[in-house]
Formats: sequence, C-alpha cells, structure tokens
Amino acid sequence: MDKVLGMIGLAKRAGKIASGEFMCDKAIKSGQSRLIIIASDISENSKKSICDACNYYGVEYIQYAKSEELGKLLGSDRRVVVSVNDDNFKNAILSKIERIDE
Repeated sequence: MDKVLGMIGLAKRAGKIASGEFMCDKAIKSGQSRLIIIASDISENSKKSICDACNYYGVEYIQYAKSEELGKLLGSDRRVVVSVNDDNFKNAILSKIERIDE
C-alpha cells in the first residue's frame, strides 16, 4: 500500500479526518482543517471552490490519488476531498510525499 494512503488511513482511525465536499468546507471555515487532500480526478468547478476556500482561510492543500482510492480507504465509493484535522498527521503525510518526490 502507498505510504501516504496508509497515513491517511491512520488519521481516519484516529478520528482526525473529515471527508466529502460539504464536511471539508465546514472544516476549512471553522479552522479545524490543517491539510486538504484533493483527488486528482476532481471536477474543475469543485477544485476551484475548495482551492479558493483554502487560499482564503490559509489552509494548505495538495492533489493526491484518485477519488476511488480515497473512497475505498475511507469506506465509501468515491471521495474527492479529504480534510486532515491534525498537525502531526499533516506533517507526516507531507513528509511522505516529499520522499516520493525525491
């Protein structure tokens, strides 16, 4: 399994994840969200809406995995947006992504 997806799974089991556009938008606006993960196959309108909210509220976001992969990981068919609501999980996920890029 992909180490980034594994870390997202750990965050889910710890209760530090919100998923779906509505819940992620709520997490961004309430200040709970530390990192937004956007599926690579999201529609342009949805992506723009989430990215605009992230930019306005100062939340970091990345584009990673397909919606089916995120959905399967979170127990759903598809998930296009996931909010990580913990700084430690955010840092762990970003460090694993940096290792992939190296």
